[in-house]
Amino acid sequence: MRKLLLAVVCLVALVVIVDFGAAAYSEYRVSRSLREGAALSSDPQVTITGFPFLSQAADGRYRHVEIRTQGVPSAALGDVAVEADLHGVHVPAADLLGARVRTIPVDHLDGRVKIEATALGAYLGIPDLEVSAPPADRSDGTGGTGGSGMSTGGGIVLTGTVPVGPLRATVSVTADLVLEGDAVTIVATDLYFGPEGNADFTVPAVLKPAVLSLFTKEIDVRQLPFGVRPTKVYAEGSQVAIEGSGDNVVINLDEMLAP
Repeated sequence: MRKLLLAVVCLVALVVIVDFGAAAYSEYRVSRSLREGAALSSDPQVTITGFPFLSQAADGRYRHVEIRTQGVPSAALGDVAVEADLHGVHVPAADLLGARVRTIPVDHLDGRVKIEATALGAYLGIPDLEVSAPPADRSDGTGGTGGSGMSTGGGIVLTGTVPVGPLRATVSVTADLVLEGDAVTIVATDLYFGPEGNADFTVPAVLKPAVLSLFTKEIDVRQLPFGVRPTKVYAEGSQVAIEGSGDNVVINLDEMLAP
C-alpha cells in the first residue's frame, strides 16, 4: 500500500511539473512575440492562470491571461506602462507551443495604459511635474478625515515649476481628467495650497489664467492596448491611468501594444 501511495504521489508530482513547465514555456513564447512586435527593451510579464494548464491547452482556450510591461513606446507620451487582462483566449496548443502565434482571438479584454509623472511632465513641458490625488472630501459620505487615496475618478493635483510672469516658481493646481471620445484632456481648474501640493507662491490674479493653461492639455490616446477604446481615466498614486474594455477582440502580436 505504501509503495502504491508513493507511486501515486510521484505521478501527481510529475504531472504538476510537466503542467507548470508547459505553462512557463507558453508564457515565454507569448512574451517574446510581444517584445519583438512592440520593439520593447525587455520581455513583458505574461501569466497564464488556472490549473491544469494542459487541459486548457487541449481545448485551445485559456481562461485568463495577464500581461504587464513597462517601457512601451508611445508617440505622444514616450514610454508608458501597459497592462492587459485577457479572458477567454483562443489559441491552438500546437501554435502556442510551436511559437507560431501571430494573432490571438479573445472573448473579453480589459486594458490599461499608465502614465508616470515624469512622462506626463515631459509632455506638458514641466520636467519636475508631480502628480497626486487630493484629500477625500469629508462630505462625500466616506466619513474619512482626508488623505490621499489609491485612486480618484476625476480630480488630481499637479505640482511643477512654471513661468509666472517674469519669474519661475513652483505652483500646484487642481485639475480634472476628462474623457471625450478618444481624447483625454487634463483641465487645470484652480490653484491649490493643500497638503499634497508643494507650492508656497501666490500667483497674481492677472497671471492665473496663463499659469493654469500650462497644466491644461489634450492627450490623444486614440486606442488602448490591442485596439481597445478608452472608457475611463483616473489618477492612481503618482500615475494617470487610462483604461477600457472590449469584447471579441483579435490581438495582433506584430503590432504595437500602445499608440
